[in-house]
Amino acid sequence: MTPNPDAISSPTSSRALRDWVKEVALLTRPDAVVWCDGSEAEKNRLTQQAVAAGILIELNQAKRPGCYLHRSNPNDVARTEQLTFVCTPNKIDAGPTNNWSDPAETYAKLRGWLDGSMRGRTMYVVPYVLGPLGSPFSKVGIELTDSVYVVLNMRIMTRMGAAALDQLGESGDFNRGIHCTLDLNPERRLICHFPQDNTIISVGSGYGGNALLSKKCFALRIASSLGRDEGWLAEHTLILGLQSPDGDTTYIVAAFPSACGKTNLAMLTPPAEFKGWKVFTVGDDIAWIRVGSDGGLWAVNPENGYFGVAPGTSAKSNLNAMKTVEHDSIFTNVAMTPDGDVWWEGMDVPAPDGLLDWQGRPWKKGTQDKAAHPNSRFTAPMRNNPAWSPQADDPRGVPISAIIFGGRRASTVPLVLESIDWTHGVLMGATMGSETTAAASGAVGVLRRDPMAMLPFCGYNMGDYFAHWLKMRSAIKKPPRVFMVNWFRKDAAGNFIWPGYGENLRVLKWMLDRIHGRAGGRQTPVGIVPNEADLDLKGLDLPKSAARDALAVDLADWKAELESAGEFFEKIGPTMPEELRERRQAILKSLHGDASVQQLAADG
Repeated sequence: MTPNPDAISSPTSSRALRDWVKEVALLTRPDAVVWCDGSEAEKNRLTQQAVAAGILIELNQAKRPGCYLHRSNPNDVARTEQLTFVCTPNKIDAGPTNNWSDPAETYAKLRGWLDGSMRGRTMYVVPYVLGPLGSPFSKVGIELTDSVYVVLNMRIMTRMGAAALDQLGESGDFNRGIHCTLDLNPERRLICHFPQDNTIISVGSGYGGNALLSKKCFALRIASSLGRDEGWLAEHTLILGLQSPDGDTTYIVAAFPSACGKTNLAMLTPPAEFKGWKVFTVGDDIAWIRVGSDGGLWAVNPENGYFGVAPGTSAKSNLNAMKTVEHDSIFTNVAMTPDGDVWWEGMDVPAPDGLLDWQGRPWKKGTQDKAAHPNSRFTAPMRNNPAWSPQADDPRGVPISAIIFGGRRASTVPLVLESIDWTHGVLMGATMGSETTAAASGAVGVLRRDPMAMLPFCGYNMGDYFAHWLKMRSAIKKPPRVFMVNWFRKDAAGNFIWPGYGENLRVLKWMLDRIHGRAGGRQTPVGIVPNEADLDLKGLDLPKSAARDALAVDLADWKAELESAGEFFEKIGPTMPEELRERRQAILKSLHGDASVQQLAADG
């Protein structure tokens, strides 16, 4: 029986919120409307309901207390970029890198699908805050969903419940998110963003990236548009604090495409030779960055938890992540052991006999099918992380001294490269990318540009996005250093030159020394690289040629790289900033013998 919307009690003093919830309830006609308060009692009640309904499977509570497994529909296992739309009034506002759909037509289509869609179901009202409570950075969102799985994940991923309604107060300024699983039919699946209305509507999917509207949908696509209008940046970057033995902590943001070790870097464990060094995780995925009163950049992590890829996560690759998921976590589409624990490929633990795969089917060793889905996930509270930084809750955020861009490149890009100036740093980010691996669809080794790791997540025209980065420079009195890294360079035999993982701290240390004026570097036409002696390689068992090869700048390779970047700029079209086109051309000239960029380097 559909409740009378006028009879729905609500704990909010925001009339705009009450009216909107009634409007959606009238359209979707749920049997009940539940306002979530974020309490422990609510979590326990909803978890029990989810287990009883078969939505969650209780794991071995002795081994993983508070942990549960969810198995999604096999047709609903990943973000669906081809069904993700930015619905701006004008197509050019969405730009060539986004799917665009007319707002009026899209609203009409979605309303038709949502009409009566929650009959027989409960509509949960999920209020949440992105960013630390009470922070001038933070934003309030409301997600209306028919999925208890979404509610329980949102409780981990955001500051959810009564605190969000308190922060909203009587205001009508909140992100409106509607999520309905419908019948999980891929033919009726759309994830639509309306930046001009601060609204998201996602239907037909229960998968995290499509259904947890706080994450990529609000915190990146909508927030990037808000940031452009309000003078700040919403970025697909981790935030880490690097503390030296003398107790000084320097904060860094870093952007990487998928499969480039982003979470591993955010939770890095220092090598044994770096006694006294510590890495603290402020955030592993997203940063909201503003200019502070001191003229520097300050960043907050808008999230409250981690939604990480399970396969490949191990004690070797990311010990802190393994400790993070020991308790109070939700696993999605991983394999389950006979004793009720979890398993996935790359855990570096042999698969036990009697394993059930991600669809609940018996799995045998030697089969070609993966036991855990390649995109299987864990959702875990950030405070579970042994390296969690209490500064993640600081309303002011943390001061940023460096921005890192990175990708997976077998050649060309050196281990680390420092930009000449802000414009050159933006060019680095605008042209970054990765070569496809065997795990990716399509041909292996093909370079895919992913500017600032934002290609799937920028909520407006990419050319305007680059222009916004350039415009920010005038407001920043103390700009951070900008670096590019590449942990994945290979030698002639196809082997990785650099060991990666915890050893990446050695590269971060050089960056810190550059920031504080303690380290030199070698000028090249494409930026500054360390001299071999500038990298602290003590205790690292590497061939004598490894550092030289990892840091090499091959001018012929860079000519090809910049020609390829020019082709990408042409795809962006008329909104591509002329400043970046000119800088690319200037560097190309220098590679052909012109000294103009060498002079830029000396001046920068």
